Amino acid sequence: MDVILLEKIENVGGIGDQVSVKPGFARNFLLPQGKATLATAANVAKFEAQRADLEAKAQAEVGQAQARAAKLEGQTLTLTANAGPEGKLFGSIGTIDIAAACEEKLGIAVERAEIRLPEGPLRVIGEHAIELHLHTDVNVPMTIVVEGIMSESTIQDAVVSDESPAEEQSGDAP
Repeated sequence: MDVILLEKIENVGGIGDQVSVKPGFARNFLLPQGKATLATAANVAKFEAQRADLEAKAQAEVGQAQARAAKLEGQTLTLTANAGPEGKLFGSIGTIDIAAACEEKLGIAVERAEIRLPEGPLRVIGEHAIELHLHTDVNVPMTIVVEGIMSESTIQDAVVSDESPAEEQSGDAP
């Protein structure tokens, strides 16, 4: 199915490109979200009339993303979670937690869909490198530091497992 892209789509094309995509991708994603229009003669003429407006809008979006990227550049976000004595978390830290922490601690709104976790959800304490994908052209690396806190019951379990249990020997040993 041939469509004209109304905005830049990663791995597909830029504004004004006439591309051939699978029909399902066009029907279910590009057309309903207004990211493309069918490549008919009338739509090509209509697009050429609107090209300047669409390119100006795209430049404004890139500018906003770059402004957000400048605020987030070099930021380190520290999160705390319950952890066991080996440094493994009880549960995990995902995109929801990171987005909420960015809003709360940094005062910058980040959508869940903008967070890229290359190794999946964070499950151990320590430093983790993630990437924020703010726009097709704007990616920002960020460091997440996960600190583990141990609850009182976890500490007691760790103390019990460290002690060597006394072995009971019966008098009937061979």
